[in-house]
Amino acid sequence: MDWPVLAELKQVLDVTSTDWDGDSDDSRLTRLLAAAIDHVKEDVAGSVDSFDEEFAEPTAKLAQAAMRMAELMALKPELVAGLERDPTYQRLLKGSRISFGVC
Repeated sequence: MDWPVLAELKQVLDVTSTDWDGDSDDSRLTRLLAAAIDHVKEDVAGSVDSFDEEFAEPTAKLAQAAMRMAELMALKPELVAGLERDPTYQRLLKGSRISFGVC
């Protein structure tokens, strides 16, 4: 399984133009998708580097979690601090975490 790509995110967000595809510095939706993937890696393994050392590729659930996080980040940026409590996101991460934060 691979991480989601820009075309998938655009489909979920119903974006039909190329206005938000990003440019040479990987901005806009390209950057948002990268941030969502990093967020999932951090939630699962504590850091991006730890995830990359432990896993060769994401599971289908982790790839979908990244898509869900990207969707939430795009549609509800004002709620970023609470997005990881989204029930759908939590169900997708269930059973995948190798690192747990302390609250």
